[in-house]
Amino acid sequence: MLDLPHDLPRLRTIETYPTVALAHVQAAIATAEEREVELRARRPRREPAAWVLSYLREGGRPVPDSVHAGDCRMTSRNTRPLTAAEARRLLAGGHVEACAVCRADSELGILE
Repeated sequence: MLDLPHDLPRLRTIETYPTVALAHVQAAIATAEEREVELRARRPRREPAAWVLSYLREGGRPVPDSVHAGDCRMTSRNTRPLTAAEARRLLAGGHVEACAVCRADSELGILE
């Protein structure tokens, strides 16, 4: 515990510093939050890809795994956007599978 004085005038003096410091910190936080809001408003939102190719990492190298609908949450962290034609070509080639959850092959008109 802190070794504080017992008399009220000195305790009030000591109380002043953290109170003033807290006000400065809160003002800095408000300024930073305003900056974040402004930055988000300036950044244009990218349109999500309609189709994505999900990669796995094997031996440190990316290996194509599966084709997903753009809003599928089952993709890996490593993805690449695809056009519908690229997605159909990959699925028709047989080297990559369609996601079992979003069924990108059904959406693209390729049924197994």
